[in-house]
Amino acid sequence: MRAVDIIRAKRDGDALSREAIDSFVGGVTDGSWADYQTSALLMAIVLKGMNAVETAWLTDAMSRSGEHVNLDHIPGIKVGKHSTGGVGDKVSIVLAPVAAACGVVVPKMSGRGLGHTGGTLDKLESIPGFRVALSLDEFKTMLAEVGCCLISQTATIAPADKALYALRDVTGTVESLPLIASSVMSKKLAEGSNALVLDVKCGRGAFMKRPADARALARSLVSIGTTAGVRTEAFITRMDVPLGRAVGNAVEIAECIEVLKGHGPADLTALVIRLGTRMVCLAEKARSDDEAEAKVRAALASGAALEKLRLLIKWQGGDPAVVDDPGRLPAAALGYHLKAERSGYVTALDALLIGRAAVALGAGRDKKGDAVDLSAGILLRKKPGEPVTAGDTLMELRYNDPSRLDAAVALAKQAAVIEDQAVPEPALILGWVHENGETMFVAGM
Repeated sequence: MRAVDIIRAKRDGDALSREAIDSFVGGVTDGSWADYQTSALLMAIVLKGMNAVETAWLTDAMSRSGEHVNLDHIPGIKVGKHSTGGVGDKVSIVLAPVAAACGVVVPKMSGRGLGHTGGTLDKLESIPGFRVALSLDEFKTMLAEVGCCLISQTATIAPADKALYALRDVTGTVESLPLIASSVMSKKLAEGSNALVLDVKCGRGAFMKRPADARALARSLVSIGTTAGVRTEAFITRMDVPLGRAVGNAVEIAECIEVLKGHGPADLTALVIRLGTRMVCLAEKARSDDEAEAKVRAALASGAALEKLRLLIKWQGGDPAVVDDPGRLPAAALGYHLKAERSGYVTALDALLIGRAAVALGAGRDKKGDAVDLSAGILLRKKPGEPVTAGDTLMELRYNDPSRLDAAVALAKQAAVIEDQAVPEPALILGWVHENGETMFVAGM
């Protein structure tokens, strides 16, 4: 089928046939579709949407664009994890070693920064020597020996998604339920997991801004996974405020290490424990949530999870000494302290603006192919609910290029709101969607 006919059909709001979707994915995979044609269809999908059948066909076609990993040689249930992306979201880097320390095998293929959100691969590459581009044989060996592995999507796993992922980042086509659902699940269905725990972010710093949209995405993801025979659960979590206190690459790795040492931020630690609990249950390493949670907490308290991270770093060519000395991570040459102009309580910290400020400092990409400054980032010294006195540092901006500072400061200043009275801290976990139904923890979801 001609690319222009497929683009025109979706532009006009028509549902695409399976033949059209297969033609599109095939063209992206073999390069017969030019970037401008692919971008045009992506924008048409953002504007006109896709129904559930189209989304399932797109997911299947993208998954079939490459090979599927077979992990049957490794005993036990393999449990994957994925987040739809948020600001300060470094959960996977902590969660994979935690779950592995509990006996769960965690195959994990991750992505790079997308829009204002950071990427797991960029963060890992701030560890000196760390390799994310492992072969599938290395991936399988490491899973058998270590129990977890955090790698980039290989050229043979859902190659259509890899091409689309890069284009979406720079063409304003990230925020689309069918594109997000198909991107996530095409990789997850190909990477060898038997079960999957998803973290669907919702709020200012997420791609799904409204609770109803996040819930719809969670339902779509769980439906696609369950239909494909993969036990799939999705938690809907709040992303109005950055997760943790570090936003960037090296600064987030340092925070991951702190969590595994028992000194990390409460919100990040709580989310790791909740998701880890379900991963342990799905792997049938515990008979109840209570038993699974006890195992997760023990892995953190005993240092077993920290040792798994050290082993993971060593196996992937990184410097394991960063676990004991995070000062070995890249450090920015310059810093700027954004100070409070009045006393009171921090009542809001806009995750979207903080994410954009981090990108402005160089921690993310403005366009496809941009280099990332692994040492740039933001440390949040005050978060919502905390008191502040005029002159206190609200956040510390770390950077190397002085020409980037003004734009970042302007965004950061808009992000923080200080008022006379503190406001209650909203729930972090909003809902849970699983194969047997839904549980919403917050009214209005």
